[in-house]
Amino acid sequence: MARLDTDDLTAVGAPLLALDENRIDRVDDDHESRLFSDPGLKGTGTGFVWALTSSAGISGLLFGYDTGVISSTLVSIGSDLSGRPLTTLDKSLITSCTSLFALVASPLAGVLADKLGRKKVILVADGLFALGAAWQALTGSVGGMIFGRSAVGMAVGAASLVTPLYVSELAPSEMRGRLVTVLALFITGGQVVAYIIGWLLSTMPGGWRWLVGLGAAPAFVQLAILLFLPETPRWLVQAGQASAARRVLCKVYRVSSGSERVADRVLRAIEKEVAEEDEDESGGSKTPDSEAKWYYHTFQTLSELCQVGGNRRALIIAMMLQGLQQLCGFNSLMYFSATIFQSLSFSSPTLTSLSVALTNFLFTFVAFSLIDRIGRRRILLYSIPAMVISLLICAFAFANLKLPATPSSTHQWRQGETPGNSFMPVLILLSLTLYTASFASGLGNVPWQQSELFPLRVRSLGSALATATNWGSNFLVGLTFLPMMEMLSPSWTFVVYALICMAGWIGVWAIYPEMSGLGLEEVKGLLANGWGVGETTTRNHHSDQVIM
Repeated sequence: MARLDTDDLTAVGAPLLALDENRIDRVDDDHESRLFSDPGLKGTGTGFVWALTSSAGISGLLFGYDTGVISSTLVSIGSDLSGRPLTTLDKSLITSCTSLFALVASPLAGVLADKLGRKKVILVADGLFALGAAWQALTGSVGGMIFGRSAVGMAVGAASLVTPLYVSELAPSEMRGRLVTVLALFITGGQVVAYIIGWLLSTMPGGWRWLVGLGAAPAFVQLAILLFLPETPRWLVQAGQASAARRVLCKVYRVSSGSERVADRVLRAIEKEVAEEDEDESGGSKTPDSEAKWYYHTFQTLSELCQVGGNRRALIIAMMLQGLQQLCGFNSLMYFSATIFQSLSFSSPTLTSLSVALTNFLFTFVAFSLIDRIGRRRILLYSIPAMVISLLICAFAFANLKLPATPSSTHQWRQGETPGNSFMPVLILLSLTLYTASFASGLGNVPWQQSELFPLRVRSLGSALATATNWGSNFLVGLTFLPMMEMLSPSWTFVVYALICMAGWIGVWAIYPEMSGLGLEEVKGLLANGWGVGETTTRNHHSDQVIM
């Protein structure tokens, strides 16, 4: 299956894939920006985009597998590491180190993707996936496990930044939300695979080693595919390889009878925008050398990201959504669901956790079908209240349930005074399933549409900082969940997550405009002088009246 690094069309925006060939010849310098955001003829290049998205999905599969596998692993290790059972601190460190190193890697990957190319960053990520998986499978100590999870974290951080970035930039505007959601399908699918394999190996002595080691297989597959794929045209133009960039663009537009003419137009637009960026950065003069130019470009981009009003608003929205996605506590459920269900005396905690992972996967399909029809803003405003209700029901059930000591600690999670009710564990499972369905329908996918918020010049760095916010919040949740369950009690832990969701809903309502159906250039204009919430709300209201 062919795959193209998506920043091929970074300079001209995703909607070029949907241009009507007959309109290309009428493009002039004054109307290029408007035309690039016109969906035009649907279907042009779409087959290649789907092939790209499916190939890129291998990174999502690795991402999902390596984040989902830890839940089954934690309840299967026993005394295999360092000759003793895992403590709460051991489990927290093993889990959170992945997020910590993803936090470190994601902004670094954004910078390196501009300097070295998208393809090389993904190649490095695949190598780290394979190294981390093999190290975990072979280690005999807690420290070794932490090292292996840290290597996987660096790979996850790089992959989680680069793949949504280039898919969103390549996709036609009317398909952009769905195509980025396809990556989420691969992520949730990887989590389901991890739970299924974890359940199958749960009774095998040392089966957890096979469980973590199998994560290397998809990495080698993607590594082999990448060796035969080209670098992106935009990066090739920046590197002075315009002829190679043209060959890649001809492959992108090979479904069109005038593919060479379209490729030439796109190439000229890329060259023009790269030249304008170089002129803006240097003030009309050349920087001393390529290294100085790169450092200057990075600091210039950071300054523009923070000081220009529209860019700053885009960054605030992206960081808010990515932070909320993690601080709502969902990944604590993915990391520790088997531990939770084991404490609730389910006979097969890994199999019970599988039901949650399957819900996450299936309702990602709901997001896939609705995200471009209902819209990003609406789907969040509808789904987050359901998450709040689910968390409060879960808190109520825990408050009325006596729990045994957790297998990870000598302490007990605090217990309610009411005698345990046999229905309460089932109520907890049902409420967590509803919570997962609501999360997967909205908050699990919408934040990864972050690239559409940023103008081209700051898109890579803005996405990197937003992704770093995601992993920083993920690290915090992974490190504090089990201690919170012990110190605050499970009931109050879920109340805290419910309060965070409420605050997040207010933030979405106040500052997040509707992005669905907008071209990338239109988004830039929307945020230039304000948050754009009122403008998009009015537009969508009129659209709904027309439909009715």
